[in-house]
Amino acid sequence: MKINWGNGIVLAFIGFISFIMYFIITMNVDEKYNHDLVTEDYYGEELEYQTSINKLNNAKNLQSNIAYEKTSEGLIIKFPEDIDYKKITGKVFLYRPSNKQLDFETAISLSKPYLLIPDNRLVDGRWNITIDWQYNDELYLYKEIISY
Repeated sequence: MKINWGNGIVLAFIGFISFIMYFIITMNVDEKYNHDLVTEDYYGEELEYQTSINKLNNAKNLQSNIAYEKTSEGLIIKFPEDIDYKKITGKVFLYRPSNKQLDFETAISLSKPYLLIPDNRLVDGRWNITIDWQYNDELYLYKEIISY
């Protein structure tokens, strides 16, 4: 069989389609290409997005916002000094983009004006911290990307 322009174009299309099909199958089957979602309930969280914006705006209107500090004991999250820390409730969520197994959430229960997250719970690297808290029936949200 002699290869002419028509046969060459058909062979090029078949080769290209074969490569794309190989690539798609490899990406779907091979475990090393498995990537976790940021959250399991992605669409449910999208419905709550406006609530999050309102909470962020409430936090920006405070005289002083949450601050954090890395110490030898761990990560200290300092709440605003001008409010009564005993009335603060909520939760702290730490998300590790590189490893889903390191993510954790803890409730806010303060006996001091700060919350200590022990050093043994955190590994070095990037963390996304989200603090969803409430004070006197007002909702607040603090988000930050930190390097520990």
